[in-house]
Amino acid sequence: MEVLPELYAIFQGEVATVTEYGAFIKIPGCRKQGLVHKTHMSSCRVDKPSEIVDVGDKVWVKLIGKEMKDDKLKLSLSMKVVNQGTGKDLDPNNVSLDQDERKKRTFRDYTSQKITLEAVLNTVCKKCGCKGHFAKECFVQPGGTKYSLIPEEDEEEVAAAGYERDKKTSLADDSSKKRKKEKKKKKKHKNKQSSESDSDSSDSDSDGAQLASKRTKHSGKPSKAQKKKKKKKHRKKPRD
Repeated sequence: MEVLPELYAIFQGEVATVTEYGAFIKIPGCRKQGLVHKTHMSSCRVDKPSEIVDVGDKVWVKLIGKEMKDDKLKLSLSMKVVNQGTGKDLDPNNVSLDQDERKKRTFRDYTSQKITLEAVLNTVCKKCGCKGHFAKECFVQPGGTKYSLIPEEDEEEVAAAGYERDKKTSLADDSSKKRKKEKKKKKKHKNKQSSESDSDSSDSDSDGAQLASKRTKHSGKPSKAQKKKKKKKHRKKPRD
């Protein structure tokens, strides 16, 4: 019986063959070989394994997996988790190996499945007897109005109704805007007329006041002082 190394054991082996997808390593102490896949050769991307190793090279590897397939034991090895100079384990807790395994897992796609609410929609309230809600969520008072779910309408009908509503609202807004503009114009016109009438009346009042003052100056009666002066002049005339 050949003694195989334990899982996650580190050892040095010789490269037996190099393929497009990886390299086969001879395991010391037995005739078995393990595969180092090109994704486990280096932490960087590897396109051609022949650029990393050649036949006969000795490399440090870590046994990361054992699998029975077709009555044959297949061994998986990794080079990137081992220091190739000293043989030191760079991943003692196997964290990077777990991450690689998670990446390989396939997840089911549930996006195509629609969410249905039949469990709630098909219920009947024990309090009011309507469908679509539970008794603890019912807010109907005894003897009051009852409420039930509105049947679903076709999407096209809903879209058409929404379009008509938008049209009506836009027309109403336009008409209200036009009315407001007309009111503003009328107010401006009235204000202009009132300001012009006020200026005309003030001008006429000032002209009338000037004319009245001139008339009083020219056609006014002589004052008492002027009459007295005239009488004195007549008295001072010499006698013949």
